[in-house]
Amino acid sequence: MKVGFGCDHTGIELKQLLMEHLKEKGYECVDYGAFDAAEGKVDYPVPGRKVGEAVASGEVEKGVLVCGTGIGISLAANKVKGIRAAVCSEPVSASLATRHNNANIISVGARIVGPEMAKAIVDAFFDSTFEGGRHAKRVQMIMDIEEN
Repeated sequence: MKVGFGCDHTGIELKQLLMEHLKEKGYECVDYGAFDAAEGKVDYPVPGRKVGEAVASGEVEKGVLVCGTGIGISLAANKVKGIRAAVCSEPVSASLATRHNNANIISVGARIVGPEMAKAIVDAFFDSTFEGGRHAKRVQMIMDIEEN
């Protein structure tokens, strides 16, 4: 699976760690920035949108986002039509985001969770599959909001 990664300046280190973690598991990782904290601050809407657009267009299948809290960058990604980005601070929510909400992007906060918890969150997200059934109707209802 091809996965897009994005972060602001606060998430560079955690993003790189998560990319390496998923590469070790056989995932192909595409980095949409930020790349170097020495280059200064990166506003989270920029990489949030880039990853959202990459997922929505099919350039990558899913995405992983990191900012200070995970919230701002996910809000930016969620403005892209077809994106369901979920902010998670523990693995159970990450698994349910996939299983019940068919989330296509997971977002974590570099100032909220440590490296091991972030890996567990990402693992739970990617190890789960959408259950469909009663959840499919609700996901469709969410998607219908974009059309209206």
